[in-house]
Amino acid sequence: MPVEGDAQKVAEEAESSTDPVEIVQRCAHRGLTLATAESLTAGSLAARIADVPGASQALLGGVIAYSNQVKEHVLKVSADLLETRGAVDPIVAASMAQGAAERCGTDIGISTTGVAGPAPHQGKDVGTVYLGIACREDAVQRLGLSLPQGCDRIDQDISQQWLAGALLLHLDPSADPDQMRVEIRKASVQGALKLVEDFLLTEPAGLPASAGS
Repeated sequence: MPVEGDAQKVAEEAESSTDPVEIVQRCAHRGLTLATAESLTAGSLAARIADVPGASQALLGGVIAYSNQVKEHVLKVSADLLETRGAVDPIVAASMAQGAAERCGTDIGISTTGVAGPAPHQGKDVGTVYLGIACREDAVQRLGLSLPQGCDRIDQDISQQWLAGALLLHLDPSADPDQMRVEIRKASVQGALKLVEDFLLTEPAGLPASAGS
């Protein structure tokens, strides 16, 4: 089920309920590492995580994949997939997340791909955003992790050694073209942080709650 609404409101709601410090602490507590793959957010997601002191315990790296060439050659997203479905697609988002984790050697990958405007792209409306997440199956099994509600499981073009999913955001853009891009990108960053935090909510048996819980 997609997340819908005004881009600014979606960003504010996600920001109010998401704490990057908690994400870093939970990852460090569980021995998990993160990598990002960003298209429309162009590094903003990684920067938000890196703002947390001690973020290097969790965030190992990221890829800014603004072009399809980078998605294909660096993140190893299928060229046929990009050609037939376009860059703004749930399978592409999941593949980007897996690709980032594989390239950076992390347990979890998180990705953003979408249309920030000012015009539709490849048949997708402005404000259409897919957030992808992928986690190594051994970590999933070890910690009993599962995809959050609303995040659809993706199996196509995904290795069996990974659990992957994608979450659709339908963001209503501002009438101001300049403000529109800012709001959509901010909402995408906050949505991606919320997706990671929700994914990490499982408390593994025998482990104490992380600091701040």
